[in-house]
Amino acid sequence: MTPKAVIFDCDGVIVDSEPPLLDFLQQEFAGFGLNVSLHDLETQYVGGTMARVGERARAAGADLPENWVEDVYPRVFDMLRAGVPLIPGIEAAFDALDAAGIPYAVGSNGPMEKMDVTLGAHPDVFARLKGRIHSAHTHGTAKPEPGLFLIAAEQLGVVPEDCVVIDDSPSGCIAARRAGMRCFGFDRHGDGARLIAEGAEHLSDMSDLPARLGL
Repeated sequence: MTPKAVIFDCDGVIVDSEPPLLDFLQQEFAGFGLNVSLHDLETQYVGGTMARVGERARAAGADLPENWVEDVYPRVFDMLRAGVPLIPGIEAAFDALDAAGIPYAVGSNGPMEKMDVTLGAHPDVFARLKGRIHSAHTHGTAKPEPGLFLIAAEQLGVVPEDCVVIDDSPSGCIAARRAGMRCFGFDRHGDGARLIAEGAEHLSDMSDLPARLGL
C-alpha cells in the first residue's frame, strides 16, 4: 500500500551520525569507569534520549555526575560540527516522495539543536524539511511512546494508519507500532532482527525505499 505520508527518524536514517556518536560515548563512559563495546552501545543504548542513555550507563556502573546530560550535549554538538554524511539514497527517496506528492516529516528523540547541526550541514536537505522536524525535547514525548509520530501525522494532515515510519532503533519501531503505523526498520549492516522483532519490515538500503513504498 502506498502511504499518504512518511515519517523519518533523523540519526542513522537521514544522516549517518551514529558511528561518531558511538565512538564518543564509548570514550565518555570509559572515563567514568564503564567499558562497553560499540555493539552494545548500538543495540542497548542508542535510540533513546540522552537522559535515558545516561540512566542505562549509570545502571551498568558508570559514575556519571548529576549534571551529565546538560554537560554532554554541547560536547556532542562540537563533535558533530565536524560534519556527518547523509545516508546514501536518502535524497533520491525524498525526490521520489516529492514527485508522488507524498509529504514527509522527521520525528527524532534528539534535540532540535542537534538536528540543526547535523541537518544544517546539508542545506538542500534541511530546506526540504523546514517546518516538519519534530523533536522529543520540544514536544515532551519520546519514543517508544507513540506521541511524537502522532504529532507529526497530525501536522501532515494524515491519519496514523496511512503513515509509514522509517526508523533504525527498536524504540522507534515500538513507537510506530503503538501509533498504528507501518514501519520499515532500517539496518544497513545487519539482518534487522531486533527491529523485525518489534513489528518492522527490514530495509537494508535506502535506495530501495521508493519501490517498497509502491512509488
